[in-house]
Amino acid sequence: MVVGDFSHEKEVIIVGGGPGGYHAAIRAAQLGKEVAIIEKNAIGGICLNNGCISSKLFAEAAKRMRDAADLSSFGVTASSLSFDMSALQERKETIITNLTKGVKALLNKYHVEMIKGEATFLADNQIGVERGESFEKYQFEQAVIATGATYTRPDSVSMEHKRILDPSTLYKLKELPEHLIVYGSDYQAVEAASTFSALGSQVTFAYKDELPYDPAVTKELLRLMKKHKIKVIKETSLEECSPGDNDITVSFLSDSKEKTVTASHLYISCTQKPNTPSLRLDACGVNTDEYGFIPITPTTETNQPHIFAVGDVTPNSELAVESIKQGKVAGERMAGEKSEWDPYAIPQVTHAIRPIASVGLTAESARKEGFDVAVGNFSLSANGYAALTNKKEGVIKIISEKKTDVILGFQAIGEGSVEMISQAVQSLEMGARDEDITYPFYPHPSFNEAWLEAAESLKNKAVHRV
Repeated sequence: MVVGDFSHEKEVIIVGGGPGGYHAAIRAAQLGKEVAIIEKNAIGGICLNNGCISSKLFAEAAKRMRDAADLSSFGVTASSLSFDMSALQERKETIITNLTKGVKALLNKYHVEMIKGEATFLADNQIGVERGESFEKYQFEQAVIATGATYTRPDSVSMEHKRILDPSTLYKLKELPEHLIVYGSDYQAVEAASTFSALGSQVTFAYKDELPYDPAVTKELLRLMKKHKIKVIKETSLEECSPGDNDITVSFLSDSKEKTVTASHLYISCTQKPNTPSLRLDACGVNTDEYGFIPITPTTETNQPHIFAVGDVTPNSELAVESIKQGKVAGERMAGEKSEWDPYAIPQVTHAIRPIASVGLTAESARKEGFDVAVGNFSLSANGYAALTNKKEGVIKIISEKKTDVILGFQAIGEGSVEMISQAVQSLEMGARDEDITYPFYPHPSFNEAWLEAAESLKNKAVHRV
């Protein structure tokens, strides 16, 4: 290995080129900083290359399949309908390539130097980059750690096998699973079950812990799963799996009773392990918690005020939306701007059989925090636009404090939920009251009228509430 004799000098070094990293790099460069970004794999990180983009493309394909199956409701007749996995994978690669080129073009536009290699800290102002047989040193004034995290399977299913899938491998399949067992209670598991069912797989959805939704949303989701012939096994633990050449057998334990399911593939939800061990953080004095995550302040600073951390490498988030916000804050803080992030109003979205969206407090969590709450409910079955689009399943809930009428939370399942969530986030951020939602005009007919009538139902004013 050839080691450079001198250190290159940069004002700002970003370690990691995912959403958090490249947003930090571009914002710092926009504000006049000289920036370099180090990425050992591909610019765009897991989200762009093997995460958000892949899973949402598959979810969109599933939505198109559901919509196509309902064409006869609109007088459209189609003789046949089929799904081509290879065509979707080809489109996925094209999208990823184009988006990656786009990010690189933005970095070039703002003169951010892209360095391919693996970074390790040598001191609190120096970093080394290994690139094949060479090793270069870089001196910096400020740095951002944005190295993300890696999916880790539970010990009971830690083995590597072509029939055992996780979030990093599911959307790389070249053939559609004949029967997919999905085990997990997070949003990724719900998306996997919903997506592959629509694409044509037989799906068994098993979970141990409560699903991460409001009880009314969970009830509607499980009803939809049953309607779409997804077999659900609740409150069960995965005890053992035995993969073979042609199938995999999984043993579940529920109420002391064992249940065995044989399928073609098993998808398993994972936890995340931060990508910090190889960074040698001891050399720069940055602290981690007991799991290896880097604690940060509302300004994204670590315990070393000139070193920042953003995204999955911190204990605060596993969502790209928060990584992006933290990255922007880090870039702005390094340039002297007064910028902070607050996890209070982060939208949570699941692309299920019908989209799920939530932000803020549920009625239950609000009561636990001591609020006297009002709950506004509205069923999409009473919404005119839902009726004409034939997407009437779903419920919209808005939570407010009775004393002040301030909006505390929003939970929804149903078509239009993802669009409504932006209004809910804005309402929470501005400290809106119910009258701030009910006063404006809403287009008619539209799904957004369900948001209006859910707010009106807080005080029993909704006209179409059944």
